[in-house]
Amino acid sequence: MRNIVCRMIVLGVIAFAALPVLAQPYPARPIRLIVPFPPGGGVDIVGRTVGEKLGARLGQTIVIDNRPGAGATLGTSLAAKSTPDGYTLLVAPVIGLAIAHAYYRKLDYDLRRDFAPVSKIGFGTVVMVVPPSLGARSVKEAIALAKSKPGELSFASSGTGGLIHLTGELFRQMAGVNILHVPYKGTSQLLPDLLNGRVSLAIDSLPAHLPHIKAGRLLALGVARRNRSAQLPEVPTMSEAGLPGFESYTDYALYAPARTPPAIVSKLNQEMMPVLQLSDVRARLSGIGIEVAGSTPQALQAEVSSEITRWTKVIKDANIGQ
Repeated sequence: MRNIVCRMIVLGVIAFAALPVLAQPYPARPIRLIVPFPPGGGVDIVGRTVGEKLGARLGQTIVIDNRPGAGATLGTSLAAKSTPDGYTLLVAPVIGLAIAHAYYRKLDYDLRRDFAPVSKIGFGTVVMVVPPSLGARSVKEAIALAKSKPGELSFASSGTGGLIHLTGELFRQMAGVNILHVPYKGTSQLLPDLLNGRVSLAIDSLPAHLPHIKAGRLLALGVARRNRSAQLPEVPTMSEAGLPGFESYTDYALYAPARTPPAIVSKLNQEMMPVLQLSDVRARLSGIGIEVAGSTPQALQAEVSSEITRWTKVIKDANIGQ
């Protein structure tokens, strides 16, 4: 009897000691932030920049976990299957994830079902660039040249099935031109052929091309966004240049696994907003061509659904996908 009483007392003490731990407000330990791309790229820089400041506001360290591979689907899948307790988050592009959702038919996660959007972080500019040797000085001239030489012009991308490939397909469809897709293993690989005129054009993320545009080695014909870019204020939007409604951009957002408690999602969103207003954060991201743009979880969810619909049509019309 005495042993039973002693065990009950011990269990009671353990349970009582655990109560403060259970009652601790979120977050009570470090947070893992999955980046489904290698270190050094745009998404990684955004994750590290925002993660450091968000962690400071939350009072916990945010640890970056780079999990690249398979068009960002490996890291995204890992995040989708993580415990929905707020201690594993994902920073990734809205459009990139939407394209993967539409392009790959056998993903083991569903973008709309398996994630709780937290906030948009920002977006970067996609620009149409051509070598001066092409002889086109505007989007309209490039389209006219492509139509006069069906199948002879080409567009470069940083890989099949990615944003830049699908943006080229969107251009091909909206402009009504027959141009050849030439995939590379990244922008750094396509640049030499673009600069030498071995490929006709690219509609790619701005940062890698900006030095060549400034030096006159490439011509920027249009930016694929609603408003002109602060980095290239003299370059028209693609809509202004003759393709109304043509939009594509790199973007960045924060997600949690589905079924993460709404209170945690709300707290993360509320703490993210002041982070995005910090002058050093805005300066760091502006330096790589990213404009800050926060959002509510609901607005981000609506954007995800809209982008899935848009890029599903592009992929279907192009008769591509896996």
